[in-house]
Amino acid sequence: MCGIVGYAGYRDSQPILLESLKRLEYRGYDSCGVAISVNSALETAPTIEVHKDVGRVVDMEKNLPCVHGRVGMGHTRWATHGEVSPANAHPHLDCSGRIAVVHNGVIENFQSLRDELSREGHHFSSETDTEVIAHLIENYYSGDLERAVARALAELVGTYAVIVMVAGHEELVVARRESPLIIGVGDKENFVASDVAAVLDYTGSVVYLEDGDIAVVSGESITITNNGDRVQRERQVIPWSVEEAQKGGYEHFMLKEIHEQPKAIENTLKGHISLIEPLIALDVVKDEGLEDVLIVACGTSWHAALIGEYVIGKLCHLPVRVKVASEFNHYDMAMDKTWVWGISQSGETLDTLQAIKKARALGCPTLAITNVPGSSITRIAEQVFYTRSGPEIGVAATKTFMTQLVALYLLAMSFASLDMMVYEGLIEGLRLLPSKVQQVLDEVGKIAQHARELSPYANVFFIGRGLNYPVAMEGALKLKEISYIHAEAYPAGELKHGPFALLGRTTPVVAITTKDDTYEPMLTSIKEIKARGPQVIALAEEGDEDIEQFVDAVIRLPQVDPLFSPFLNSVALQLLAYYTAKERGCPIDLPANLAKSVTVP
Repeated sequence: MCGIVGYAGYRDSQPILLESLKRLEYRGYDSCGVAISVNSALETAPTIEVHKDVGRVVDMEKNLPCVHGRVGMGHTRWATHGEVSPANAHPHLDCSGRIAVVHNGVIENFQSLRDELSREGHHFSSETDTEVIAHLIENYYSGDLERAVARALAELVGTYAVIVMVAGHEELVVARRESPLIIGVGDKENFVASDVAAVLDYTGSVVYLEDGDIAVVSGESITITNNGDRVQRERQVIPWSVEEAQKGGYEHFMLKEIHEQPKAIENTLKGHISLIEPLIALDVVKDEGLEDVLIVACGTSWHAALIGEYVIGKLCHLPVRVKVASEFNHYDMAMDKTWVWGISQSGETLDTLQAIKKARALGCPTLAITNVPGSSITRIAEQVFYTRSGPEIGVAATKTFMTQLVALYLLAMSFASLDMMVYEGLIEGLRLLPSKVQQVLDEVGKIAQHARELSPYANVFFIGRGLNYPVAMEGALKLKEISYIHAEAYPAGELKHGPFALLGRTTPVVAITTKDDTYEPMLTSIKEIKARGPQVIALAEEGDEDIEQFVDAVIRLPQVDPLFSPFLNSVALQLLAYYTAKERGCPIDLPANLAKSVTVP
């Protein structure tokens, strides 16, 4: 969630820290700050200057004096311990003011440590768990910062990615446990960040730290140890360009990423579907003897998993279970012959990482579906499927959701025993998806009009059946998270078991009416809804002439095999949410209280 950056090199660190923090704004935050070691090359006593405040980086920047120093760190905080306030914002200092710390994660035993340190005479100026780290390091520091950090971290229970610096030193000490941290490798300068997006302007080469790593980073060198032993971590090339992480003329990142979906689908399919033969080729191998699949995920990735449950069950006749990752970690189930898949856009979703670790501990084979090479999940799972959708900056997932669906369909089709004509038809359906999605995008003006009609309402229901019930869930999530309209999704047949009590003229309903075996039951549900007064907006394919007599408005979509309808329905609902939020004047790329990468429990 929070973002951290650090710099050590030959340039002034302040402008680099500020620009890097801006690159991490999509992670979500409520306060920010920077710390810079000044006078490190002069005879005067070195100091650390800290400036922090609530609100956005650009607001802090307006009031920030010009501070010169070649080593520094910055942070965007998403509050977990203590209210949103300047005092609780990072960086935090020890009592002497010579040691500064920024931290992502949660320290579970901070209160007992804080009580003990207070008895020893330490005075705290914040309510945070992070400040404890600075005071612990102060206790152990006698000139060797790396050693002091190692001793302090050994006392912590919880998760962390930390950057530590001492006034007058030309280096940073960084460490991680279950919270992402990378080192960007430059020429006579090096960068530290919680995400590669922060360093794209400065380098295309990074080192991914692993759990237990402690690194000493200066402008000239990087040394890494783990459990006291020197280790080497492979340098990797970032697969994204700076241009890909910019808006490219669109008003919001979310809109740009919605429009990038045809290309993102192509990228996910590339290398897996032959251009000549009807053939799917995957590197993923299914172990013999496995009897079922368990998929763990959170948020939008969980909705993709629920769609995957339908598709795998239909094509493979293989039992599939889907669990919210955070709940799976508290759940006992028989898993002797279970293949566990974890879906995480960032590859750093803490609950999903913990679920995959639990599966590994139980002896289950594991597969990760992720967008980020080198992310934590790729080092935990035994096999990896990369979705290759490129960087996604908007907090509300769009193209990464779409490519997760492509990955799940490819996996299902590769393990299915299908009639050749059916198989070829499905492959052709996948090949046509980019053009079909583009057709939906070409009708953006009509969808925007429906969004204007939806924008005044305070509550909206979404309904679907079968394969498209999870699509309704994803549509409701998109609307609520960026427009702040309360939205709920239900299986259409479930409305009469309670939610009917809420239906009326002020509760519009968005209905997904795909021409499959759920179509007639959906029409029955819509009739029951209309009898209670709500306006109904239907998503229906071109050529469906029956639907208009039952609803108030229709969003038309291209005809596809019903199995592929979630792709088109999802794009339409993304656009509906986007333009509703725009009509309401909401901060679309930075919705309140949300973060792109959820790395805390």
